[in-house]
Amino acid sequence: MDKIYIRDLQVSCIVGIYPEERTAKQEVLINVVLETDLARACRSDDIADTVNYKEVKKTILRMVEASEFYLIERMADAIAAICLDTPGVQRTTVTVDKPGALRFARSVAVEIARSHVSNP
Repeated sequence: MDKIYIRDLQVSCIVGIYPEERTAKQEVLINVVLETDLARACRSDDIADTVNYKEVKKTILRMVEASEFYLIERMADAIAAICLDTPGVQRTTVTVDKPGALRFARSVAVEIARSHVSNP
């Protein structure tokens, strides 16, 4: 499977379980891997034959900026759903980092992998 990477997408949003986290936006860092078949795009050199990663990024940004998740786990799952709703994406891996979530740690992150479930 071929892969498209969206790396280090920085977004401001409300996220967290503590009262102080529910009032001010904070930065999260998002990394996404979109697994797809790029063979046709490699032959045609045409945007219509690939995943439009700019549109994926814009959709993720709109959703996360407007969100108020309590958990980065839930945020990652919602991002994965956006990715899987994108034509051509068969599998995705999403990592969400929350810098400064723990004292003495640069970041806390969750990573999830999701794919389309094929019907038997």
